[in-house]
Amino acid sequence: MNGAVEVANKNIKKIIGKMMVNYKDWHEMLPFALLAYRTYVRSSTGATPYSLRMTQEFNKKVRPREFSPSDLVLRKVLHISPDSRGKFAYKYDGPFIVKEVFDRGAINLNDMDGNENALPVNVDALKKYYP
Repeated sequence: MNGAVEVANKNIKKIIGKMMVNYKDWHEMLPFALLAYRTYVRSSTGATPYSLRMTQEFNKKVRPREFSPSDLVLRKVLHISPDSRGKFAYKYDGPFIVKEVFDRGAINLNDMDGNENALPVNVDALKKYYP
């Protein structure tokens, strides 16, 4: 057997022992003890096992976005305009032309007329435009 399994069982048993009122109700406290064990920060990793499982599942679904200069993109509308149409308002603005791509997900955009936008935009707020 693996020694880590015995250590985990010992820790769960300690948690249940601190939560029990009498010895007959240990099975009622088991789900709470397991939740406490899974959400407790480990000193070896500095994280909880639950957060590590969630991070692994999230990273499986992440698709990296690759943009290159002269690509056409749409920019997400991040502000609420005074002419808001509620749920029928536009979600994306554009199209724009990618002028320059920086490290760590920043991109400079140009209008279709060639006017440069003053601030760089994060990649998370862009999606490719296919005319």
